[in-house]
Amino acid sequence: MSHHIVAVKDLHYRYADGTAALRGLTFAIHHGEAVAIVGANGAGKSTLLLHLNGCLTPQQGEVRIGDFPLTKATLPSIRQTVGMVFQDPDDQLFMPTVEADVAFGPLNLGLPPEEVEQRVIAALQQVAALHLRRRPPHRLSGGEKRAVAIATVLAMSPNILVMDEPTTGLDPRGRRRLIERLAAFHHTRIIATHDLDLVLDLCPRTIVIHEGKVTADGPTAAIFSDTDLLAASHLEKPLRLQGCPVCGGKDFQHP
Repeated sequence: MSHHIVAVKDLHYRYADGTAALRGLTFAIHHGEAVAIVGANGAGKSTLLLHLNGCLTPQQGEVRIGDFPLTKATLPSIRQTVGMVFQDPDDQLFMPTVEADVAFGPLNLGLPPEEVEQRVIAALQQVAALHLRRRPPHRLSGGEKRAVAIATVLAMSPNILVMDEPTTGLDPRGRRRLIERLAAFHHTRIIATHDLDLVLDLCPRTIVIHEGKVTADGPTAAIFSDTDLLAASHLEKPLRLQGCPVCGGKDFQHP
């Protein structure tokens, strides 16, 4: 397995209506890194993520996972390596019960029932949702759905966890729990998000995308302190790096 566990080289993608979503992205992510993908709406974040587990395939350029280029032939093994959590949990939850949803992936790997059961229990325990196993997904709250969607991916034992806007729709308590769960995942994490405070908590490295191109790639603290870069990318500093809106102080920190 290559030490560049995710490598994107000169990646281009244009949608059927002619919209150029990606315009030559290049970067490499090493095993065990936690990397944020940030950018304004329409920058190309979600399109990029959909390439990382083969929901989309490159029209030009290359995506490599470990030593393997992303192709139709390598797609099954890559999807066992890369776990994708979509922005809307309803895109992942379609079975009549939570445990059936979490078991779906392992069953499709042909694993024996005993191992599938073990994986279901372990994945639900990781997201503190074992008590939901008999519940129908459509009866869950937004935060519960998010937890179960993550469990469906963890049950596949991925080496790479890819998430698109993971805090969307979560209340403060649910958001904090999600951050704690993601912090406990010790493999590679790639997170596309507008929640820049979450990036501060989880991702030492940040890649900025603007109009389908990488405009910055480096330490999160350095990128978030570059006011000109953020303005050019239509981003603002995380709330806890902004001055106090009441007193105007520059050392205000959110709890």
